[in-house]
Amino acid sequence: MRLILISLLAGLLGAGHAFDKTCPNPYESCNLGDPTKLNVHLVPHTHDDVGWLKTVDQYFYGAYSNIQQAGVQYILDTVIPHLDEDPAKRFIYVEIAFFERWWQEQSENIKEKVRNLINQRRLEFILGGWCMNDEAATHYNAIIDQMTLGLRFINETFGPCARPLVAWQIDPFGHSREQASLFAQMGFDGLFFGRLDFADKELREKEKRMEEIWRGSESLSPPHADLFTGVNQNGYGPPKGFCFDAYCTDEPIMDDPNLEDYNVDEKVKYFQDAAREQSRHFKTNHIMMTMGSDFQYSNAHMWYKNLDKIIKYVNAAKDSNMSLFYSTPSCYLYALNKAGKNWTVKTDDFFPYADSPHQYWTGYFTSRPTLKGYVRESNRLLQVCKQTEALTANDAVLKRLESSGTSSYPLLEAMGVAQHHDAVSGTSKQHVANDYAKRLYKGRESCKAVISTAVKGSSDYLKFCDYLNITVCNYTQHRSKFTVFVYNPLGRKVNTYVRVPVSDAGGEYTVTDSHGAVVKSQIVPVSMSTILVRRNKGNADSEIVFAAENVPALGYTEFFVTKTNRGFASKVNALQKRSHLKRVEGGDVSIGNEYFKVTFNGKTGQISSILNVESDVAMPMVNQQLLWYNASMGNKESAQQSGAYIFRPNTSTPFTCTQNGIVTLTVLEGNTPLVQEVHQKFSDWAWQIVRLYKGMRYVEVEWTIGPIPFKDGFGKEVITRYDTNLFTNGEFYTDSNGREILKRVIDYRPTWKLNQSEPVAGNYYPVNSRMFLNNSKSQFTILTDRSQGGASLINGSLEVMLHRRLFGEDSKGVGECLNETGQWDDGLITRGKHYLLVDKIEDASKYHRELAEEIFMDPLIAFHDNDAPSEKSGLSADLPKNVHLLTVFKIEDGYWLVRLEHQFQKDDDPELSDPVTVNVKNLFAGYEVVDIEELSLAANSLKTDITRLRWSSADNSVADDDRKLHFSDPYDVTLQPMEIKTYRIKMIKS
Repeated sequence: MRLILISLLAGLLGAGHAFDKTCPNPYESCNLGDPTKLNVHLVPHTHDDVGWLKTVDQYFYGAYSNIQQAGVQYILDTVIPHLDEDPAKRFIYVEIAFFERWWQEQSENIKEKVRNLINQRRLEFILGGWCMNDEAATHYNAIIDQMTLGLRFINETFGPCARPLVAWQIDPFGHSREQASLFAQMGFDGLFFGRLDFADKELREKEKRMEEIWRGSESLSPPHADLFTGVNQNGYGPPKGFCFDAYCTDEPIMDDPNLEDYNVDEKVKYFQDAAREQSRHFKTNHIMMTMGSDFQYSNAHMWYKNLDKIIKYVNAAKDSNMSLFYSTPSCYLYALNKAGKNWTVKTDDFFPYADSPHQYWTGYFTSRPTLKGYVRESNRLLQVCKQTEALTANDAVLKRLESSGTSSYPLLEAMGVAQHHDAVSGTSKQHVANDYAKRLYKGRESCKAVISTAVKGSSDYLKFCDYLNITVCNYTQHRSKFTVFVYNPLGRKVNTYVRVPVSDAGGEYTVTDSHGAVVKSQIVPVSMSTILVRRNKGNADSEIVFAAENVPALGYTEFFVTKTNRGFASKVNALQKRSHLKRVEGGDVSIGNEYFKVTFNGKTGQISSILNVESDVAMPMVNQQLLWYNASMGNKESAQQSGAYIFRPNTSTPFTCTQNGIVTLTVLEGNTPLVQEVHQKFSDWAWQIVRLYKGMRYVEVEWTIGPIPFKDGFGKEVITRYDTNLFTNGEFYTDSNGREILKRVIDYRPTWKLNQSEPVAGNYYPVNSRMFLNNSKSQFTILTDRSQGGASLINGSLEVMLHRRLFGEDSKGVGECLNETGQWDDGLITRGKHYLLVDKIEDASKYHRELAEEIFMDPLIAFHDNDAPSEKSGLSADLPKNVHLLTVFKIEDGYWLVRLEHQFQKDDDPELSDPVTVNVKNLFAGYEVVDIEELSLAANSLKTDITRLRWSSADNSVADDDRKLHFSDPYDVTLQPMEIKTYRIKMIKS
């Protein structure tokens, strides 16, 4: 960890000079060109991936040039002098993860020059997040955190006048509707991006719809989630022939007429032709040209010298009728706004993305599933870290944290980097993916120390076991007594089950809660799939399973576990149940609890039906299988191979993972009061465990895939598929970044006619937290523990891609096949969970939203050896079921950043979709709120200081952008469906 991080923490996240109204109109400095000409806004820019072919550090310093010529520090080093020398020049910068590092190395003289350039908006921050995040595999919680980290750095370092006005997502591989909604709520006036489906772009060019209003929410009233959105003509590069970077091969402007290679006339004509061609696709007499690309401007002199010349000679040409000038995306946006046009409205998203008929970028929805799972689980740890850090009331503990330099910041930064569109997406080189994981690991270790110190007063008091999912925890396995710490990061009580690895030989286990009452428990043997996964990492033979009921909101409860000699006679033994595994030789098998009954076909070993016994809704399964697609290595239709980005199976029919078509069943038998399990072996590398817990309203399916075999020479894309009897008319539904739901239809796009060329890959969509299908009566839902790709290729069917191992390379730049290996170099094994629900259609949204939240923020488990369990809540009362406490973060002494959100869409539920009011005055236990200010979503401006540009839409949906809500109590927070509100609050101890 860089030492500078801790010293910067207060400056990055404190209030500082943050919010005032002294800024002039940020658009006043814009050149709007000549109304009688075609105005060409030349935008000098660089796109700096926060890791991809090289690590973040390697990119910053310019190391490993044999991999890629790229050094971010030199870009800013050479751009600043050019801007300082010439008032006409402009430049935009995006990725704050790099800029913050560069900034800390500068002299005060350079810093003062940069401040002046920023105040003049000639060096302009665009987007301003820690990274340019992916939009398919990212959860909205992590998107908001990484944007907040970057934008608050800008605000605290350069003041409110530096606030970015435009979002800039030029490189992500498809774009989500929720991302547009979040950007609108952050106060951005517009968004520009570079990638969309080739057929979509062709139609937009023809109809002059390259720019429009994107309606980011079905629940938030327009224009609160509306965002003006434009597609860049050339992605994010310059027009052909006009790349003037040291890495480019285009000819410079050679303007000495005495030279044989004089080319001004030729270059002017080519540029005029390119500008006129681009203008044919846009509605106004303004166009934007992105003059830069990946890691360009490390020698800014080459770019600016040639741009000066092209501006000079094109503007001087007698027949050009063009006005060229240096500009920025925000100035271009302002010119469009002043044009007074009516703009069309888009209500769907930009998934899936394809750049040719056989190149669907849908593989990355699942690529590197273990990294995706690690990112998701690390986000939960980060939220717990921020909560405990913020609500530590003990002054001695606070001083201990400060003196040790321990904070949530290392994990906050690592998570910011991990949201990059080549990080969580799984599309980097292997050594870079390793670096992402290493950064997360270091950040996690810091947060573990924060949590332990904040809760227990010592950084090493709590012991964390990172491999509980494969039943590895030496701390619990080799102790005869220990305490289990269960922390709930949600704003309401939850019930959960705890599974702890133990060595069962020769003893019985007793579990008591924080009040001394004995808790029912069950000893469950370790599964064969777990033994194969963990190999020599652990040797626990059993797990003790017990229910942790009513874990306090934003707080914890503890359980004391003791091991006694077997045969100890007491009522404790009557509450201790022991199970064993028995292979099923024939006949159907069923397990059930209060809510669901799951039946397995005795002949095939596969799930054959799920019954909701509470509401008597049956979902007969035609089949549930683990399957794989062989990955294409190219064929007569196209040489395109399947790779980290691209999903391209070589046939539409998948192959079964089973050996001889039979799944081997093993059932957990014995006295089983708490958990029932059926273990399914599909093959030596494909396993499932289906579980039902007492009192839990879901079916848990734990899948284990790998090492994926490769002896047949084919890469494999492994899926799970559920075929139901529902007639769905080719329709199904997926979430958008974990929030609102979008309808999908097979072989269909809402805004253009699809000519489907890849019937499997072309129907895959990102599944961040859930997908479902339904008819008029019933709904079948799959909830995921990480981002994956999913589809409904057959009526009534859902499939989710679980794992990928490939031996081809899709030629999209990464230059490696996606062949992850584990510790034993034989192919990575990945394990995850799905949660299944079968419901009446009127109940479905209520249950799947509540469960999705509990999966995303499931309780944190740790251990210690104090035998006096305790319990504590950070809230004075539980929040309503439809309210989520998204953020609790201490930003400086006495001030906290708090976000509350409405969990439901407007038509989800007759009651839970209603507006809801929460009074925050005494919300936090032990504190009283004495001041409250509403901020933008990214917390970099007062909400009242943001006035967004107004746009006229073709559907005339123009409304007041600032809701004037007045309450008698200033501490009342009222939330509309899907609304997130952000506050800076001042609290004192009560």
